[in-house]
Amino acid sequence: MSASSAPSATTPSGTQAPTTPAPGATAPAIGPGRLQPLWPFATLAQAQAWEREYHSGGHQPWHLDPEQTALSFTRGYLGFREIDRVSSRNVRGAHARIGVAGSGAEGGTAAIVHLVRFGTGPSAPWEVVGTDDTTLSLTTPGYGSLVRSPVVTGGRITGVDEGIRVQVRQLSSAAPLGTSCCTSAGGNNQPWKQSVSFSGARDRVLTVVASTGGHVAEVERFTITAVRTG
Repeated sequence: MSASSAPSATTPSGTQAPTTPAPGATAPAIGPGRLQPLWPFATLAQAQAWEREYHSGGHQPWHLDPEQTALSFTRGYLGFREIDRVSSRNVRGAHARIGVAGSGAEGGTAAIVHLVRFGTGPSAPWEVVGTDDTTLSLTTPGYGSLVRSPVVTGGRITGVDEGIRVQVRQLSSAAPLGTSCCTSAGGNNQPWKQSVSFSGARDRVLTVVASTGGHVAEVERFTITAVRTG
């Protein structure tokens, strides 16, 4: 997801968003300059409304499972239907990193989805905030930065005969706001760069997703970052 650190935050290895809560915080800090809410809730108020409904009658309990949330994000929101299994799980406190992969025999981990508890307490739902990247990264635009159309995207990739597709998405729309395909790339940790135009942005936070595939599956790897419109 991102490459740059926010003030008073630390960035682990890879291209990830800041993960350190503000001093004295009891939950991961989500907001400008910090982690960005990508899916399934746009605001803390929405997450808290779900939590109240859950306590009233068990509405959509999958929000409490980081694995189900990561797969629903990948298959439902991003539309990568062939990525249908969990390949790794690392949950530490309010942070979860879930590897997702295709079910084919050669289908390795496509991405490690980073989720955090949106709120406090054991019934706070999980929220997607980005990905931890390895052989495909998306470092431009910077995580949480302000953007307008067209936006230049880029990062680094390791692979052979890759074609990178970039999409801009928002939580309130089923269809992408913009798509650009496909930039040829490959080599060992080589830079890639691609411009994508988008329109119809209403949400304050957008998801930029870059994906590649075509060797054993349509989507074999993907990476996301969060950007803001205002």
